[in-house]
Amino acid sequence: MADYRTIPAAELGKGSNIKVELCETEVDLYWKMAIEVLELIQENNAKGEKTVMIVPYGPLGPYARLVELINKHRVSLKNCWFINMDEYLDENKQYLPKTDPLSFRGGMDRIFYGLVDPELLMPEEQRIFPEPGNEGRIWETIQKLGKLDMCWGGVGITGHIAFNEPPEPGEVCTDEEFLQRPTRVLKLARETKTINAFMNAGADLDAIPDWCITVGMKEIFHARKVRMCMPRDWNAAMLRKALHGPVSCKVPVSLFQNHGDAKIYAIALARRSASTISNMHKNMAGRYPVPCHFSKEALIQSARAGEKDLLFSRRRLIQRFPKGEWL
Repeated sequence: MADYRTIPAAELGKGSNIKVELCETEVDLYWKMAIEVLELIQENNAKGEKTVMIVPYGPLGPYARLVELINKHRVSLKNCWFINMDEYLDENKQYLPKTDPLSFRGGMDRIFYGLVDPELLMPEEQRIFPEPGNEGRIWETIQKLGKLDMCWGGVGITGHIAFNEPPEPGEVCTDEEFLQRPTRVLKLARETKTINAFMNAGADLDAIPDWCITVGMKEIFHARKVRMCMPRDWNAAMLRKALHGPVSCKVPVSLFQNHGDAKIYAIALARRSASTISNMHKNMAGRYPVPCHFSKEALIQSARAGEKDLLFSRRRLIQRFPKGEWL
């Protein structure tokens, strides 16, 4: 097997059992994911069938597009069941209050359920979260409904989908055993806490809970379709591991090489090798002495100077500030 790090960008995905679709920007990726979800719902509605999905709270980008499409095209969710894949828990291994900014349950109300036209929205009992103390409910619900059309979500820095972290160092677990892990409460990997703190909490590690509940690989692998989103440049290594690395529970996303219909949506930048991205960031550091801490003025100046790289393009600024606040 070739080293996943050395596979040319043009060869990425060739020979892999996981399909890959490269998108020019994050926004393109979010639209494509939203459209695929919508089309599946429309297809099932036309046949008079229910739609059952495992859905994420992250990436969030597809939800705004999905809300727009549902409301504009009057697509009913009345026969849909959305099963959220995970949630943070407090030190007592119970839900955070919905009012907590980190609560996925509260977040789903704010970014999706609360924005869909009430005439189109599914009943509250069809909006399901894994629940500590009632972990078996997820598998029971899927079995009762008789189907699981799709699981879609992001991929973590450890290669997890949902919070299905790889086995800890020294932990003995076969791939088969890992794929049978059900919905459960577990402790977050430190790597996951770190990237989530960076993305969502101003790099405050203490702000991210230690505990979570996750839908298991048992349920996820049961989905007819699995769609994974990689909208960040830091997804580059994991994209390559998923497509071309060894299939192992040490990299959970790689196990979808053995799924019948798995696909990754990734931004084009993520197809670059880790060394290419590293060199690109070094070049940026030469222009701006403090990487990743650029002033708004520096970003604007760079955009207006016509910079072409992803982090400093005008298009990127528009994505981050869609109402034009950066102007």
